[in-house]
Amino acid sequence: MSSYEECIKACQECLEACNNCFQACLNEEHVKMMAGCIRLDRECADICSYAVQAMTRNSPFVKEICDLCARICEDCAEECAKHDHEHCKRCAEACRKCAEACRQMNA
Repeated sequence: MSSYEECIKACQECLEACNNCFQACLNEEHVKMMAGCIRLDRECADICSYAVQAMTRNSPFVKEICDLCARICEDCAEECAKHDHEHCKRCAEACRKCAEACRQMNA
C-alpha cells in the first residue's frame, strides 16, 4: 500500500478541503453565485473518498479511478479559483495537489 500513501494523503486532504468549501459556500451571502463551486465540491469530495477506498483495497481499477479523480480535481480547482473566498483558495490548492498526486501515481 505504501506506493499509494502520498496519493491517499492528498485525496484525504482534498476531501476535507472540498467538504469545508462546500459548507462555507452554503453560508455565503450570494449562494446562487456559488452553485458551480458547491456542485464540484460535492463531486470532488465523493471521487476523492472513492479513490482512497480503491487504493486501500488495491482495486484493479485504481488507475482509471485516479485518472477520473485527477480530472474532477482539476475542474474543481478551476471553479474554486474563480472565487476570492479563503475557503475557495484553500480548496483550489488542495485540488491541484491531489490532481498532481493522482497523475504522478498513474505515470
